[in-house]
Amino acid sequence: MSTTTTVTQAEPITAQSILRLFPDIDTSSAELDGHDAEQIRLMDEVCIVLDENDKPIGNFSKKIYMWTNTCCSHPLGIPGETGVELEESVAGVKNAAVRKLEHELGIKASQVPIENFKFLTRIHYKAPSDGKWGEHEIDYILFIKANVDLEPNLNEVRDTCYVSADGLRSMFEDPSLKFTPWFKLICNSLLFEWWEHLDSGLEKYMNEQEIRRM
Repeated sequence: MSTTTTVTQAEPITAQSILRLFPDIDTSSAELDGHDAEQIRLMDEVCIVLDENDKPIGNFSKKIYMWTNTCCSHPLGIPGETGVELEESVAGVKNAAVRKLEHELGIKASQVPIENFKFLTRIHYKAPSDGKWGEHEIDYILFIKANVDLEPNLNEVRDTCYVSADGLRSMFEDPSLKFTPWFKLICNSLLFEWWEHLDSGLEKYMNEQEIRRM
């Protein structure tokens, strides 16, 4: 008697398959009813579609309030913010971070010089949401220490809060607060260790070549 085992693998995401694999994505104007002109304009930004090894395979447009990290750089599929090799990609993410810090928080580029950003690692994670939408990204983790002036963009940021490590742990225990799933995942697995070495010893965590799979 013999036993036959069939193994199926998920179809890889490619530039050719992205629309077919995600047919429910709808960026029609009807989805944006009730949003102001800037929010609608932001939906036209071209985002980078990556495969699971951080290789750009295409572009896509993007379409709720939770506590999260200071800023997500969301590099665009434009010159200066994307690249094939890691060094070029890291430089692009830093450029995008400067752009988004000003756009979201009103932080001037002069207060966050490119050369002061520290690249730690890349994280590949999946975080399903409502069965239709979710997060599936490769995140570049950047640290910067800076004295900045905040002028939050109310179309992007509802509130801001400076916290200590212990203060953030306390916030996680408050059931009335909601956090982006990937931020909480990174905090509980990596961030607090990095935080302990922010002023001394962070170098040993910097410039990782491998992608961490979460």
